[in-house]
Amino acid sequence: MTILILDDDPDVALAARLALRRLAPVAMRHSPAELTAALDEIQPDVLLLDMNFTPGASDGEAGLALLREVVARQGKLTAPAVIVMTAYAEVELAVQALKAGAVDFITKPWTNERLVACVQAALARRAPPQASTAAGELLGTSASMQSLHAQIAQVAVSDASVLILGENGVGKELVARALHRASRRAEGPLLAVDMGALPEALVESELFGHRRGSFTDARESRPGRFVAAAGGTLFLDEIANLPLASQAKLLAALERREVTPLGSDKPVGVDVRVLAATNVPEAELFDTRRFRPDLLYRLNTVVLRVPALRERGAGDVTLLLRHYLAHFAQGRPARDIETEALLRLCAYRWPGNVRELRQACERATLLARGPVFSFSDFGLTDVVAPALVEPGLDLAQREREAVQAALAQADGNISQAAKLLGVSRAALYRRLDKHGL
Repeated sequence: MTILILDDDPDVALAARLALRRLAPVAMRHSPAELTAALDEIQPDVLLLDMNFTPGASDGEAGLALLREVVARQGKLTAPAVIVMTAYAEVELAVQALKAGAVDFITKPWTNERLVACVQAALARRAPPQASTAAGELLGTSASMQSLHAQIAQVAVSDASVLILGENGVGKELVARALHRASRRAEGPLLAVDMGALPEALVESELFGHRRGSFTDARESRPGRFVAAAGGTLFLDEIANLPLASQAKLLAALERREVTPLGSDKPVGVDVRVLAATNVPEAELFDTRRFRPDLLYRLNTVVLRVPALRERGAGDVTLLLRHYLAHFAQGRPARDIETEALLRLCAYRWPGNVRELRQACERATLLARGPVFSFSDFGLTDVVAPALVEPGLDLAQREREAVQAALAQADGNISQAAKLLGVSRAALYRRLDKHGL
């Protein structure tokens, strides 16, 4: 993962670089003329793009033109997710940027917490948007995927709230994008917010906005996500990570269809469709210590369940493998997969789901040396899916092997292993203790 900052003020660019250097390598450029070469050379995953490059300019036209150039590169590895930056927190400019293809926006001066959370969320969502195809982003011909596509088509035309459930890496954001594209709001912005990446202290400011001086470091007024997504769709990812106190305020905003920015006593009406998603098991959402029942009932007018890759069958696994291997080939000679390797890949458990498969394909295209792909090229621990395990193996043993495989794949990194398994760090620690690992 790499971050590129394009800002004509070297001090501003350096401040951003220092704040973000722990997330990924950060490169800086200061002139719009340098952007094309930098995209080809660095191939950044996230671009922080200033909106004005002429002294005194505040219309953002220069930044919007550059943004359109970057978006036009979609389909190439050099097309990053774009976060626009401006010192002028105007709702119209933010909405224009989102409509033009930006994934988020940030206003200057920023707090480092806000900047890091924004870029971290863009990096975390970097994989799914690259899966797009001419026919749509969700690939799969299995019965479960055909059913999901049918549900999306049926639900998209309404303004009903939708709760999208599924493990990490299954493509919940892709479902949200599909719903937005097929809706009457398709011409409006789609704004995704990773609730898990937002510090609790910033939740209200991010969702509802704030007025200048409403809290320390609030040097400029800023529109919240509800206002910025007006006329379009607001996607609240990892909604179960929202603190209970903030859940009450979100519920009030949804019921009244208005928000009150911090530091203001005047509510602002909002016209936005809300989609939400979580990887938390559905039963746990009914635990009142974790989630408010009234908010759950407001969000789950329609529930879409995205199947895990291991439940979709060998046909979908093969389809996805060939799609991503072709996607990452990018001019390299086409290679097939050894028959034995394909059988093992289809039997593999895929604890990280489609995201893991995509990363494995990227690794294989970069590191494979033979004329065909072998199983070892994908860098996977050979653990087969439950349906292919001998019947005598009990569930505890399967769980232990899955945990061991995830730890091996993550090189012992607990956070990464937990993501691969689709559980929290605390849940993984309990399983490690349970199995004596």
